Amino acid sequence: MDIRVDDAPLPPSEAVAAASVPRASDGPAVAVLGGISFAHMLNDMIQSLILAIYPLLKEGFHLSFTQIGLITLTYQITASLLQPLVGMVTDRRPMPYSLPVGMGFTLLGLLLLSVAPSFALLLLAAALVGTGSAIFHPESSRVARLASGGRHGLAQSVFQVGGNAGASLGPLLAAWIIVPHGRGSVAWFSLVALLAIVVLLQVGRWYGEHHVARGRAVVRAPVAALPRSRVAGALAILGLLIFSKYFYLASLSSYYTFYLIHTFGVPVQSAQVHLFAFLVAVAAGGLIGGPVGDRIGRKWVIWVSILGVAPFTLLLPHVGLAWTGVLSVVIGLILASAFSAILVYAQELIPGRVGMVSGLFFGLAFGMGGIGAAVLGNLADAHGIAYVYRLCAYLPLMGLITVFLPDLEPPRAR
Repeated sequence: MDIRVDDAPLPPSEAVAAASVPRASDGPAVAVLGGISFAHMLNDMIQSLILAIYPLLKEGFHLSFTQIGLITLTYQITASLLQPLVGMVTDRRPMPYSLPVGMGFTLLGLLLLSVAPSFALLLLAAALVGTGSAIFHPESSRVARLASGGRHGLAQSVFQVGGNAGASLGPLLAAWIIVPHGRGSVAWFSLVALLAIVVLLQVGRWYGEHHVARGRAVVRAPVAALPRSRVAGALAILGLLIFSKYFYLASLSSYYTFYLIHTFGVPVQSAQVHLFAFLVAVAAGGLIGGPVGDRIGRKWVIWVSILGVAPFTLLLPHVGLAWTGVLSVVIGLILASAFSAILVYAQELIPGRVGMVSGLFFGLAFGMGGIGAAVLGNLADAHGIAYVYRLCAYLPLMGLITVFLPDLEPPRAR
């Protein structure tokens, strides 16, 4: 890594990127990180309601597993395709108040989900929620980095843990509120979206005051001293690791309740409590990866979190209900620690393009999750839900390719 300093004026896009490089001496902007993490929690809690009410939708609309997978695919592919585009646009022209606008799309999707009379309108509701995610995530990730005070891994983990915590709350709230009162009660969660809009308006104001309106800067962002071919190869490896991680997570987040109901005969509410426990573990794991990566290096965290979960995924399809619950928690805890490390590693590979990189990797995560849900739903229809878990158990072995990632961090003193 090197730092280049000169007196030449920078183009507007580079000036914004350079101006937004945080100084480690400032320390993290705690209130901003807390606000953006809280908004992420509310955003992902709303989104997870879609996954949590799948049993109700399946029964009410007489859906197959393939159609269930198509709902997830619609939501996640919408987010996947739009997020890199949003990131590229905001790298050139940051838009602080796009954050509450994105939440507005999520609000519309939520209201439509509560009253949709047909499968086609369910897909439209999922697409609206996906559009909200596409707008929210790239700019939110940029805000987290700007507010990090140089502790990028920690900031991304704080941001990520908000989303993971929100995702874990969805099944629990569905079990307490939506299952007893029906799909129409989803509309009450529009109040949560309105709260998130209020928080994001404050975050957007801070973002505009502290970074967007700055003048030209003279300190350029760090540049990775790697040839373009190595950067492209590293990005391809990270993409494969995202595929491994999110295909496996799709098997748990989309079909875990069905697996528990089919294999062990548990009631829907009990299955959703198990899903909640898994998602809480995912939230905790997301908080671990970033700060550990700041201390020991991102590559080590990526290596351990992907490959290290393989023994547990291979064992999961062959144990009883109690051990299934324990192993799913362990899997969530370890596997979730990867994403913050992967995201910050990628941002360091392509400095000055935080929005594009964040949008690309959040979009890739959503896309792999959506494609995985659709493919695995089709396999579940054809071969049974237990077959899906036996097959997906081998995906974490792809973590072996982490050995080919270049080392970006300098040697560290003991």
